[in-house]
Amino acid sequence: MKRNNSIGKRLKGIHQSGKKAVALLVDPDKFENHQLLKKVLAEAIHYPLEMILLGGSLMTTRKLNFTIRSIREMIGPIPIVLFPGNVIQLSGKADGILFLSLISGRNPELLIGQQVVAAPLLAKTNLEILPTGYMLVDGGGITSAHYMSQSIPLPNDKPELALATALAGHYLGLGYFYLDTGSGATQAVSSRLIKAISARINSPLLVGGGIDTTEKAKAAWQAGADIVVIGSRAEKNPDFLIEVLQYSEMYNLSLNVN
Repeated sequence: MKRNNSIGKRLKGIHQSGKKAVALLVDPDKFENHQLLKKVLAEAIHYPLEMILLGGSLMTTRKLNFTIRSIREMIGPIPIVLFPGNVIQLSGKADGILFLSLISGRNPELLIGQQVVAAPLLAKTNLEILPTGYMLVDGGGITSAHYMSQSIPLPNDKPELALATALAGHYLGLGYFYLDTGSGATQAVSSRLIKAISARINSPLLVGGGIDTTEKAKAAWQAGADIVVIGSRAEKNPDFLIEVLQYSEMYNLSLNVN
């Protein structure tokens, strides 16, 4: 099928320009009755939110389709991108998918197994496929992502190990990279680790997990992240997402001025 490549072009444009962006991670398992989360979306459309990521450890297709339809009605043209935990979390109703390979782990099912099962299904959709090296990083405790993936996260204080992993993904042809300590993590990905990868890998870099203050978001951007992913904190405090969006907007405006 002919596929749109507008999301990938946009992400690569952000990376090449030095601008900074924000993505909101929404868990469909929490969306239906989560009025605060709906408030987040209602406010976020007034700011340059780059995309909505849909992902959760236990979500079903029914919940996924309901969430996509509901969010589409609220946010209009903002891209909705799947961030799947397994092969059943697919829907052709989204705009794109982070086609993840868990390159930081040694679980063959999440390195290539689930991808082989998903590929024929994705071939029947118009989803934009974004081949992404997914790297779980230690965030100070076991998160749902660590438990469900049955993998050991990368040490947060070993940037050379993270870089070697990212380089392997780069040489395998992966076009995007996502560093994540997991939803609800107490620590974010360290600046040293982000810098090590951003300095050597010329690809869009997403960073999420444990970003619960604007200072942590700024630190991730300053270290080289192109997109910070906000999730759990925004569910509890819509104002936090708006603060991060406002900062990215001011930062990008300053680039245009200079």
